[in-house]
Amino acid sequence: MHTIKVQGRNNKHRVLLYVLSTCPWCKKEKQLLRDNNIEFEYVDVDLCNDEDYEKIRSDILSRGGRFSFPAVIIDDRILINGFREDEIKKALEI
Repeated sequence: MHTIKVQGRNNKHRVLLYVLSTCPWCKKEKQLLRDNNIEFEYVDVDLCNDEDYEKIRSDILSRGGRFSFPAVIIDDRILINGFREDEIKKALEI
């Protein structure tokens, strides 16, 4: 699976985003992280091959989430579906 890393001064948490390349909410979520200098990685799910797509789908569902985007996983234990700015800020302590 191809992840893209975005550097940031704040790397206190491990942040992984599953996004769609054309989704405006996904773009807002990435911008929120950039604006707060959060280091993160992301995967454009719609550009993945079928095998990676299924791995991502399984990962999100196994964490009790919905297969919708954006989906952010923080420290490999917190899953937030959708652009939930307040929840993201609280989880990232920003």
